[in-house]
Amino acid sequence: MYTETVTTITVCSSANFYRQAVDIQAQLEKLGYKALIPANAERMKKTRDFDVTKTKTWFGNEGDYHKKTKLIRGHFLEVELADSILVLNYEKHGTKNYIGGNVLKEMAIAFFLNKPIFILNDIPEDSTFLEEIKGMEPIVLHGKLDSIPTEYSRLARAS
Repeated sequence: MYTETVTTITVCSSANFYRQAVDIQAQLEKLGYKALIPANAERMKKTRDFDVTKTKTWFGNEGDYHKKTKLIRGHFLEVELADSILVLNYEKHGTKNYIGGNVLKEMAIAFFLNKPIFILNDIPEDSTFLEEIKGMEPIVLHGKLDSIPTEYSRLARAS
């Protein structure tokens, strides 16, 4: 019996971009991929409430950092389960193409596991993590999700 394998892509982003993550998930699924988004993004999708301040309770209550710990570990597992990751990097607080600490950690996990790392928009040249980001040799999509199949084909030919 033949079973078609569906490529799984885990979406990684700042919580500020979870509304976009939900939209990207739908676009990836239309392209034929299985798309995993962070657990909080899934909850926000169900409630249609994308107010990040409601979920980041640890800022007001130090005792809630265990919630963030659980979210980090859970998303690391989604990175491990996927065939690749897609980093959503939009403007945040005046920083163009923002990639923060948590996403950098997720990229490092994917890099360690030899998974392709796609970045939706350009690499943030003013990032304090520029050296680390470039050192993982991500594939920059320049805003074009539909170039993922081409990039997968290129990667298959290179291996």
